[in-house]
Amino acid sequence: MVNSNEEDERRILDVEESLLTQEEVNNHLTGLSSTAEDGSIDIYGNPPSKKKTGNWKACPFILGNECCERLAYYGIAKNLITYYTSELHESNVSAASDVMIWQGTCYITPLIGAVIADSYWGRYWTIASFSAIYFIGMALLTLSASLPVLKPAACAGVAAALCSPATTVQYAVFFTGLYLIALGTGGIKPCVSSFGADQFDDTDPRERVRKASFFNWFYFSINIGSFISSTLLVWVQENVGWGLGFLIPTVFMGVSIASFFIGTPLYRFQKPGGSPITRVCQVLVAAYRKLKLNLPEDISFLYETREKNSMIAGSRKIQHTDGYKKIPVPFQFLILSFWKCSSEHKPLFLYLCRFLDKAAVISEYESKSGAFSNPWKLCTVTQVEEVKTLIRMFPIWASGIVYSVLYSQISTLFVQQGRSMNRIIRSFEIPPASFGVFDTLIVLISIPIYDRFLVPFVRRFTGIPKGLTDLQRMGIGLFLSVLSIAAAAIVETVRLQLAQDFVAMSIFWQIPQYILMGIAEVFFFIGRVEFFYDESPDAMRSVCSALALLNTAVGSYLSSLILTLVAYFTALGGKDGWVPDDLNKGHLDYFFWLLVSLGLVNIPVYALICVKHTKKKAL
Repeated sequence: MVNSNEEDERRILDVEESLLTQEEVNNHLTGLSSTAEDGSIDIYGNPPSKKKTGNWKACPFILGNECCERLAYYGIAKNLITYYTSELHESNVSAASDVMIWQGTCYITPLIGAVIADSYWGRYWTIASFSAIYFIGMALLTLSASLPVLKPAACAGVAAALCSPATTVQYAVFFTGLYLIALGTGGIKPCVSSFGADQFDDTDPRERVRKASFFNWFYFSINIGSFISSTLLVWVQENVGWGLGFLIPTVFMGVSIASFFIGTPLYRFQKPGGSPITRVCQVLVAAYRKLKLNLPEDISFLYETREKNSMIAGSRKIQHTDGYKKIPVPFQFLILSFWKCSSEHKPLFLYLCRFLDKAAVISEYESKSGAFSNPWKLCTVTQVEEVKTLIRMFPIWASGIVYSVLYSQISTLFVQQGRSMNRIIRSFEIPPASFGVFDTLIVLISIPIYDRFLVPFVRRFTGIPKGLTDLQRMGIGLFLSVLSIAAAAIVETVRLQLAQDFVAMSIFWQIPQYILMGIAEVFFFIGRVEFFYDESPDAMRSVCSALALLNTAVGSYLSSLILTLVAYFTALGGKDGWVPDDLNKGHLDYFFWLLVSLGLVNIPVYALICVKHTKKKAL
């Protein structure tokens, strides 16, 4: 599915070549790139051959690894709350709390794996090592669900409060397995997308375009695994048994590891560049030490290594920026217009960038002695630009939290809304959570359409090789997510009106909100992954991918906080509130409109941030 036929490939390459600058075409035609020039190496430590390594020939193994790993993860996560209540005999509140804590942990541990990958082990060995931890956790979880001694006695048809609870040993085995999975996924999630993108040489314009396509198919692979888990595995767990229901994803995790290792001879590897936290601190300390020094008028006098790459392993040099971008007058007035620093009347961010630039100022003593080796006193321009890049990415990251708040409704209030609707088809009752399949299906349908049809079509008008910029793509996703919640609000308003006449609205009216959110995913999630990879410093890509995942965790926690506060304040004075247990007595539509308002406020803020954003320029 990833590889097109020869004629289609030739046509795409011709279009791509027409979009390249004359310099890029000349460089490509002179044959200057028989090996990758982005600092990567092959399995033997040599510059990798473009014909024998990387590109699409390496990607099937990485995509297969991700598909199987996500199937394993969702095979546990999708129905975990049911296991807590039916097998461990926990209450609904306790089970929901345990599941949310575990899922939150799964999105926080990537920070650990990312720092290890970027600082010490590299992405390949981090994925390999944490995959082993992941597999051990899956095996322990399967044992806890299979062996009678490791789980409470069956207690069918009786309230959970009356059943015997799990013992300390049973909980110990279960939670050890569960949190080993959380730790394992922390080393895989932030690394595998970046490792896949590493297979494409950023200095080759043609491979750079193909990399954009890789992110689409990467997300497609995730949703293949999610779809199988949401359908087949959930059915096995509830109708055949939990032992087999956990064994199947464990086997697929083993297949995931095997797929990853089989492709090893074809991979390109980026060297770890040392601790990103240390490098950021070095810039701040060096800048503070030289606070009283003046910046040179000519930026070429700032310190930079003469080597082709920066002093950081596998990291290209980054062009100096002043951090200020010309923007339309109305936007200038709105963005930090009340913060005017320096005689040039420019925003505070320029002042911050000038402060950071002082870390690369060569003092008189350093100039005379040639003492350029202490990064706590003198940093390269590239190292300073890395910190600036992280600062510029933060507002984009923060605005994405609102999207995560809206998206989290799929697995929470969308389900509760569906539970209050007519779910009967003849004698079959539709589980409301199963409608999440529509979201997954629309993603699986939309990605090939986007990659094969929409991108070439839009490219004709924009002149951008991948059709839309990452920020434009994310912006469309933000807008569609707001439409999805608005659709849910309209459905809820109509449902409440019908409920007053004792008429139950069909659950199939929820389909449009799931479809809109699925299309929003294709735009926002994939755009976000690609943005954080492309814009992050070369030696910090795993960390920046982890920050994107942290965005999801923060959004989930914020959604929970908003819901808790709304439920509390709207129920004061003995009222039912907006979100009571019986939704027919509440106003869930008001809550949805509140989220729509939040999204509508976020969109212009996001637009302003995008207008001001300055892209990283690698040399």
